[in-house]
Amino acid sequence: MEKDRKKSVLFICNHNSARSQMAEGLLRKIYGKFYKVFSAGLSSSEINPLTYEVMEEIGIDMSNHRSKGLEEFKDKEVDIVVTVCHGAQEACPIFLGGKKYIHKGFKDPSNFKGTEKEKIIQFREIRDEIKEWIRKEFYPDN
Repeated sequence: MEKDRKKSVLFICNHNSARSQMAEGLLRKIYGKFYKVFSAGLSSSEINPLTYEVMEEIGIDMSNHRSKGLEEFKDKEVDIVVTVCHGAQEACPIFLGGKKYIHKGFKDPSNFKGTEKEKIIQFREIRDEIKEWIRKEFYPDN
């Protein structure tokens, strides 16, 4: 493998509407010169509007993002596949084209209940958890 080649990373979850989208945007922003980053879901849906909002708050423009299904990646080989589903209550999608697999569960902010103000606080918490995990897990010397 070439030393300068960027490793490819695919974040997956159920609908590609919040967690995997946040992870894609964060990894691209923090360590994008080292990784080619993608995200997908078991099925595509719409990106949750609060995902756009909390990412914009930290300077990540996701206006060009769209929800993608795993079928878009079926013939691709990926260096690192990361599932971000939260546990037994969620069935994480499976992608067989990966060289390395990582699972790191995060709560699905799309399922949060409450007022808009309460939901945005919960979205920020998940965003910040993902951000801290990415900084450690994907540090280029790993």
